[in-house]
Amino acid sequence: MRKIAVLVSGGGTNLQAIIDAVESGAITNAEICAVISNNKKAYALERAKMHKIPAVCISPRDYENREAFNEDFLERLNAYEPDLVVLAGFLVVIPEPMIKQYKNRIINVHPSLIPSFCGTGFYGLKVHEAALARGVKVTGATVHFVDEGTDTGPILLQKAVEVQPEDTPEQLQRRVMEQAEWKILPEAIRLIVNDRVTVADGKVCIKK
Repeated sequence: MRKIAVLVSGGGTNLQAIIDAVESGAITNAEICAVISNNKKAYALERAKMHKIPAVCISPRDYENREAFNEDFLERLNAYEPDLVVLAGFLVVIPEPMIKQYKNRIINVHPSLIPSFCGTGFYGLKVHEAALARGVKVTGATVHFVDEGTDTGPILLQKAVEVQPEDTPEQLQRRVMEQAEWKILPEAIRLIVNDRVTVADGKVCIKK
């Protein structure tokens, strides 16, 4: 049984999709060992508690500096001994020592088809605002491994979503979550925990 730690900052809709997939058996060979948030008021922490999953807030605001936060965050994450770390709307820069220690064991879901509308400054509604401003007809979501860059790690899964002429950023955000993020994030976890994924030369190979 593989252990999954889920890192969140907000409402936790992607976390809920993971919880539902684990409980329904859509994700096999895995359990959520911890939910960690940087935000004390994140509803994601309540979602975890309702499902009897260990939930904790580790906020940079409670530390003298970012270095102290990074060090303690990694130490406390390690205590759960996760096999996989999932960033599900986690709005904190991952420290380099953590990326190195968990190389090819951290995944992130991003609400666009990378390399479009990604990188520094593209998060939350800003991604969908940019997509609508550019007038794209298709957007979507991407699950990728995390490396030292911002949204630059090897791509694992992508799913496209059509943009409707009348879309607002909020409407598009909701559709991308429902039609893409909530589907490909649990599927990516299922593939990884069942040893179906390898990474070589910066590219992902999925075994059939």
